[in-house]
Amino acid sequence: MIRRQLLTALGAATLLGALAVPAYAQDYPVKPVTLIIPWTAGGPTDVAMRAIAEVASKHLGQPIIVENKAGGGGALGPATMAATAKPDGYTIAQIPIGVYRLPIMQETTWDPLKDFTYIVHLTGYVFATFASEESGFKTWSDVVAFAKKNPGKVSYATPGAGTSLHIGMEQMAAKEGIKLTHVPFKGASEVNVAVAGNHTMLGASGLSAKPLADAGKLRFLTIWAGNRVKLLPDVPTLKEVGLPFVFDSPFGLAGPKGMDPKVVAKLHDAFKRALEDPSVLATFEKYEMVPNYLDSADYTKFVQDFMVSERKALTDIGLAKK
Repeated sequence: MIRRQLLTALGAATLLGALAVPAYAQDYPVKPVTLIIPWTAGGPTDVAMRAIAEVASKHLGQPIIVENKAGGGGALGPATMAATAKPDGYTIAQIPIGVYRLPIMQETTWDPLKDFTYIVHLTGYVFATFASEESGFKTWSDVVAFAKKNPGKVSYATPGAGTSLHIGMEQMAAKEGIKLTHVPFKGASEVNVAVAGNHTMLGASGLSAKPLADAGKLRFLTIWAGNRVKLLPDVPTLKEVGLPFVFDSPFGLAGPKGMDPKVVAKLHDAFKRALEDPSVLATFEKYEMVPNYLDSADYTKFVQDFMVSERKALTDIGLAKK
C-alpha cells in the first residue's frame, strides 16, 4: 500500500515537472531561428558569425537566418531584440561589448544585466590601427608628431561610437597627449572603404582591411593584441610603440530576458559544437580569431565583472555618464 502511494506520488511529481516546461521548450526548435548580426554585411564579425551559424544550424536541426541590423556601435540590433522579441529562442543576437559599455556612457533603453539571457560566449578578434596611403603616415610615431602640431586635424574611422575601437583610440590619444577627431561608421567594411578612399586619415578596426593593404590602399600601423600576429608579422603591437595597452573585443550570443533554460541549453550546445568545427576554425584563422568559450553562467558573470572594470576605465578618460 505504502509502495503504491509512493509510486503514485512520484508519477504525479514527474507529470507536474513536465507540465512546468512550456510545450515550445520541449519541442524547440520547430522553425528557423533568426540571428541578428549588428554590423554591416561583409565585415569580420559578419563573416565569422555566418560561418558559426551555418554549422550550428545543422546541430540545431533548423536553419539559422541571418539579419544584419547595423547601428549604434553594434548595440541597435541587440537593443531592438531585447525590446521587441519574444523569449522563445527564435530571435537571438550577437552581442558586442558596446551593449554593456554604452549604458555606462549614456542613458539607454536597455539594461545589460536585466534585459538579456546570455547563451554562450564564442570568440573575439584582433584589432589594428591603419592609415590611408595618402596620409603619408608610415608609423604610429608619425601620427603622434603630426597630431601634436595639428590638434584635431587627424581623423579616424571606427565601426561606431562606444565600440572598443572608439574607446581604445581615445585612450591611446589621451596617453600620447594628442587630440583626434572621431568619425563613426556602421561596420568594419565601411571603415575600410573610408580609409582606403582617404575620407579619414586613420581607421581602427579588425584585420579585414588586409586586402586593401595588400593592394596599396592603406597601411597598418599597430596591432592591439598582446603579441604580433602571423597575418601581419611586421606590424608592431601597441606596447612596442610605447603604449601600455592590450585591447580586444570578445563576443557571444544572447536572447531576450526570460528565456526557458531548456531552450538556452539547446542553443548553447549547438553553437558550442560549431566552435569545434574545422570550417569555423579556418574562418577564425583568417581574422586571427580563436575560440573563447564560456557557458551561460560564466558568460553572465563575465558581463557583470566587465561592467565594473569598464566603468572605472571610462570614468578615468571622462566618457562615463555623470
